[in-house]
Amino acid sequence: MALAASAVLTVVVVAGCQARDDWSEPHTAPSAIGTLGQGFLPDTPPTPEATITPSPGSWDDIRPSKGYRVVLLTAGKDKSTKTLVRAVNSWADEQDVSLKTIKVTKPADHIPLIEKAIALSPDLIISAGNDLVDPLTLVTASHLDQKFLVVGAELAEPTVNVTAADWTGASYRGEGLGMSSTYDPASFTAERAGRAIRAGVAAVLSDLTGIVIWLD
Repeated sequence: MALAASAVLTVVVVAGCQARDDWSEPHTAPSAIGTLGQGFLPDTPPTPEATITPSPGSWDDIRPSKGYRVVLLTAGKDKSTKTLVRAVNSWADEQDVSLKTIKVTKPADHIPLIEKAIALSPDLIISAGNDLVDPLTLVTASHLDQKFLVVGAELAEPTVNVTAADWTGASYRGEGLGMSSTYDPASFTAERAGRAIRAGVAAVLSDLTGIVIWLD
């Protein structure tokens, strides 16, 4: 499906290397460089849909291998979403990640453009924006081989391929549950968003998916 006129698909070129960002080329399966630090996991391994609270910095020594392919799927013009988008772009620049961004501007395009993101076969799809929570719930269970990271929100009933990185002041869950009573747009700072992305990606790289990473 071609992108609708209401959506924008852009490629962030890392380190000025166009060839490396040509996703039509063969792609070596990504790997984790480094390992999780002590305190990332609780003493008992988390069960599906569990929430864990890693120790600060326990994700600092793990990163994706060069050329990790990520689609940033974003919807919303609010300040919180813009903060998340900037944080993802900063992380991609720092980590030598090949990043493509799909921006959804109309509700009718939510599901078609989630499917567009999946069709790109990225190593990870990162979602930024509360408007995507309910559409993701409808799509992700049918694509269990595709990994998702939801930042600053959660799916009410995530499947094993969906990980969330969340905190007090965020935690929107959709499905008619509305905003958390503790929701606070001011909690979406650049520093907190950056931690959430790094911790969430660290969990995905370590095959700790289908859980919530809680950061406070």
